Amino acid sequence: MESDIRYFVGEGSIVRKIWANADTVLFIFAGAAAEFALNKAVDWLYFTGKLPADPLGRLFSTVTYSHRILFSTDDGAHAAIDQINAIHQHVETARGDRIPDWAYLDVLDMLIDYSVRSYELLERKLTNEEKAEVFRIFYKVGTRMNLKGLALNYEDWAAQRALRLKLNLQYSDLTQDLYKQYRKHLGNPRYWLLRMVQALLVPTPVKNMLGLKGGTLLKPLLFMYKLSGIIKLKYLLRDALLPVAYKSRIRALDKGAL
Repeated sequence: MESDIRYFVGEGSIVRKIWANADTVLFIFAGAAAEFALNKAVDWLYFTGKLPADPLGRLFSTVTYSHRILFSTDDGAHAAIDQINAIHQHVETARGDRIPDWAYLDVLDMLIDYSVRSYELLERKLTNEEKAEVFRIFYKVGTRMNLKGLALNYEDWAAQRALRLKLNLQYSDLTQDLYKQYRKHLGNPRYWLLRMVQALLVPTPVKNMLGLKGGTLLKPLLFMYKLSGIIKLKYLLRDALLPVAYKSRIRALDKGAL
C-alpha cells in the first residue's frame, strides 16, 4: 500500500524544503566548489581525471546524488548510497589505497553546512531544531556509508566542523588548477559571479584561503531574487551563474511544488 512507503526524508522535513528549491541547491553547489578545491583529499578527485576535465559536471554529480537520496524511499536511498560506496571502492582498488574516513566526513560537512548557509542566505534563518534535522538526515547517510567518527548531534558536529576546517584544508597547486578550470568552463563573467556567491556563503577559513572578496556587491541582487516570485525573475541568478548546458539540469532538481 502507498501509505506503507517509507521515505528517507519525511515529507514535512526542512531538508525537503531546502533541497526542493533548485536555487538553494545551486548555492550548495557553489559552496562545495570552493571547499572541494581546498580539501587535502582533492587529489582523489584528480586521480580519475574527471574533475579537471569537467569540474562542473563532477561536482554537480555529488549534488545530484545527494538530491536523489533525499527524495527517495528508504530502499532507494540505501541503494544510491551503496552505489556511491561501490564506485569509491573501485577507485580505491585502481589506486591501491584507501580514501580516508575524514575525507568522507568533509563531504558530509559541506552538505550539512551549505544546506544551512544557502537556505539562510536565500530564505530565512533556521531554528536550532531545523539545523538539528539537517544534521540528522546526513548522519543517516554517513551511518549507511559505515563512516567512523560521526558526531552524535548538531552541537558536536559544529565543533568537529570547525576543527576539520583547520586540519583538512590547504591552498595547493591543485586548488589553483581547479579554479583555472572553473574559469575556463564558466567564462570570466560567470566565474566572477561564482566567486561573489562564494564570498557571501563560505566559512571564514575557506574565504580567507581563497581570497574571496566583494560578496556584498551581490546583496541587492539577492534582495531582488527573494522577490522573484512577485517580479517574475525566478531564474535570474541561476541562469547568470550557469552555462546553457547546465540550466536544464539545475531546473530538473527544482521540486518547488512540493
